[in-house]
Amino acid sequence: MRVHITEGSIVEAQVEALVLGIFEGITEPGGAAGAVDQAIGGLIKNVLGSKEFKGELNETITLHLGGGRPYRKVVLVGLGKKEELSAERVRQASASGVRAAAKGGVRRIGCPLHGAGAGGLDVGEAAQALTEGAILGLYKFETYKTKDDNGHKDELVEVVVYEQDGDKVQAAGPAIERGTILAEATNWARDLVNTPSNDLTPTVLAAKAKQMAAEVGLECEILERRDMERLGMGALLGVAKGSAEEPKMIVLRYRGSDDEQPFALVGKGVCFDSGGISLKPAEGMGAMKGDMAGAAAVLGAMRAIALLKPKQHVIAVAPCVENLPSGTALKPGDVLKAMTGKTIEVDNTDAEGRLILADAVAYAESLGAHSVVDVATLTGACVIALGSLYTGLISTDDELAEAIVEAGKKAGERYCRLPADPEYKEQYKSDVADIKNTGGREAGVITGALIISEFVKDARWAHLDIAGTSTSSKDKHYLTKGATGVAVRTLAELVCSD
Repeated sequence: MRVHITEGSIVEAQVEALVLGIFEGITEPGGAAGAVDQAIGGLIKNVLGSKEFKGELNETITLHLGGGRPYRKVVLVGLGKKEELSAERVRQASASGVRAAAKGGVRRIGCPLHGAGAGGLDVGEAAQALTEGAILGLYKFETYKTKDDNGHKDELVEVVVYEQDGDKVQAAGPAIERGTILAEATNWARDLVNTPSNDLTPTVLAAKAKQMAAEVGLECEILERRDMERLGMGALLGVAKGSAEEPKMIVLRYRGSDDEQPFALVGKGVCFDSGGISLKPAEGMGAMKGDMAGAAAVLGAMRAIALLKPKQHVIAVAPCVENLPSGTALKPGDVLKAMTGKTIEVDNTDAEGRLILADAVAYAESLGAHSVVDVATLTGACVIALGSLYTGLISTDDELAEAIVEAGKKAGERYCRLPADPEYKEQYKSDVADIKNTGGREAGVITGALIISEFVKDARWAHLDIAGTSTSSKDKHYLTKGATGVAVRTLAELVCSD
């Protein structure tokens, strides 16, 4: 879909539907809503007076108009309390509004620049949030649907932002472009996570990454099994032993500066996770096609970074495998040697993410990375602890952790930092190897992350556990049911704001 801004009055918009933001408690529409209300005979004022619509955040009501007008319906969407307006609320309301407006085959939607008038938001901030909300909110994964209820696939929707102030139009243009880049990168990652594992093997994921890199101008290298063997990546190769699918290590590079030391993004790419010999329950196992959401996040972030062109040297490393049970599969009690030489006793083969990330973060640091941020659907414990609202954040560097939280605020993604005290390391000591790959049930989010940190020597390190936030169980504002693309925009903001 496309979002663009034009100078002109929304009253005269040549669109099929309008979306107008309304603050909670307003009884007399003003601004763009007031102008439209006059043009449609006071229908908006009538609705506000009837209390059928209160303006609560993401609340919508659709007013269907008679013939003789350029638009056939007006959607009111709640912005919530005026004093609580933020870019995130604009992002959510934009998504809720355009989704309601797009119903019934609407292809062209008009709206004002939500939040940049009486709301008092910066024009660029409001324009970027509106754009992200619209594009993320209208996302659909329909690759495997041959037709919709009308007998054809949905066409692209166009959202036109109307603004009469020429200076605001000029200021909003670059922000809309930035929002488009970030939202489309997120949707690209969503597509990967939503794709079933029979069509997204490590080989296919590597091919998609290579194609994307060529499209946006990134350097791409794919490490094969022989390369991993040469580098001594025994932890990653141990996980891959149970599958007939070949493991792949995707390495992308963006050279925004001549710095020898890059910023590294590392993402877990388990294209299907059965648990291995420590087999998961059958119920819900199909969702494990999304165990590569960390890889999708860092690849999507690199897509955005390449187009936003920050002055940074950035690399992404995505180890990609399948974790399956077979006669050759990794077994509980086995001992693996990682790239660093450190040995790991396998306590549970379903704790495989930290094994492949052990070699991935070590490889990223071997490429000179001064900072390493890894992203993974790592632990069910994180879902229990934080649910689906917050991503778990564990870091040994305060400055890096704070930067991630701030980048998340810009992106509308929430992070909860958990402790990383060295005493937790006692839980994964091994009697036969340097460490075990689990630390027991207590503090499982923390010990899982700290196991990964064992393979980072000098670089700043942070871990994002997206197990609870990588998918949504229902449609909610700009989160549609299925993959969320979480961390794509946070990582891009992190790199681009530094």
